[in-house]
Amino acid sequence: MITSHQLHTELWTSWASLLRSYSAAHGLNSRHHAVVEVGADEIMLRVANRWLRVTHGILEDSVGNRSSFSLEEDGTVKLNGITEEMDLAAERLAREIMHSE
Repeated sequence: MITSHQLHTELWTSWASLLRSYSAAHGLNSRHHAVVEVGADEIMLRVANRWLRVTHGILEDSVGNRSSFSLEEDGTVKLNGITEEMDLAAERLAREIMHSE
């Protein structure tokens, strides 16, 4: 039986992987590439002088946006109280940071 902690660890790893994959895909149409740094309590996505920081409770970016963030046990993410499929949220965030100039 998988514990809640194990599930959360797997979801965290999956979230980081999705951010990395979608950033790389969007990097194909950009002059910049993304660097994703993954730790147990923080994920940093860096593109040129822009960044996106995710912790277990907050998502913030280099332009001053800050949102509540949580990974849900059903494989969704919740940003500012709005639930979204994990892969769709990761793709949207990667696209936004890769193509904002």
